[in-house]
Amino acid sequence: MLRDVENHSLPRAAAFFDLDKTVIAKSSTLTFSKSFYQGGLINRRAALRTAYAQFVFLAGGLDHDQMERMREYLSALCRGWNVQQVREIVAETLHELIDPIIYDEAASLIEQHHAAGRDVVIVSTSGAEVVEPVGELLGADRVVATRMVVGEDGCFTGEVEYYAYGPTKAEAIRELAASEGYELDRCYAYSDSATDLPMLQAVGHPHAVNPDRALRREAFARGWPILEFRHPVRLKKRLPAFSVPARPALVAVAAIGAAAATAGLVWYTNRRRGTA
Repeated sequence: MLRDVENHSLPRAAAFFDLDKTVIAKSSTLTFSKSFYQGGLINRRAALRTAYAQFVFLAGGLDHDQMERMREYLSALCRGWNVQQVREIVAETLHELIDPIIYDEAASLIEQHHAAGRDVVIVSTSGAEVVEPVGELLGADRVVATRMVVGEDGCFTGEVEYYAYGPTKAEAIRELAASEGYELDRCYAYSDSATDLPMLQAVGHPHAVNPDRALRREAFARGWPILEFRHPVRLKKRLPAFSVPARPALVAVAAIGAAAATAGLVWYTNRRRGTA
């Protein structure tokens, strides 16, 4: 369990979450491949290739060399895509594709960190056009994501402006800590991949979530908590059937009103009897 609400006189803290296979059960970027195909951004062959990449990712994750090949492939694939069209496709299909694959355990952790007064930051290698809407859906306070170069025509050039991967994630966390006043020793981090070791080492409370074999070994060796998230659930299903509970003050007013009405009815009945 997380600590109670933090003393706000203390330095601020944050919880940093990797996205893919940590907060959601799949790769956020590859999940949209069918939507990009239907929107005419990729052909059938590319759609099949990304589906296979999703299978490999889910089966065992991607090591450093595989991630590099995937980065090169996706960078080349998105060359010439209109950025506004990509954002519109993501917005139109976000709830359909991402909402059902959010881990219930991760959503609960995000709620607990917010309740404890900590910011929640999504730190993902996926592109900002995908990660930012997902972060908003999750209620994250900030997002760190890969950014592609956009040409004057509003299309991706195929070049990477900022790659949120490995050591650069840790650098981004340290920069945020400096600008936002986070004390890293009091911060939390969650990831499934050994490629995120620098990010996990940057904070005082690292956690391995659904870890790959390399990260599991490291977590055991370092005594880090290992979490298993297994229950994807739609966010709306996590809300109670009646999401607005009766407030005590309103209940009291209603009770007083009911009592007054009852008293009035008794008085009126007795008066009628007396008159009769």
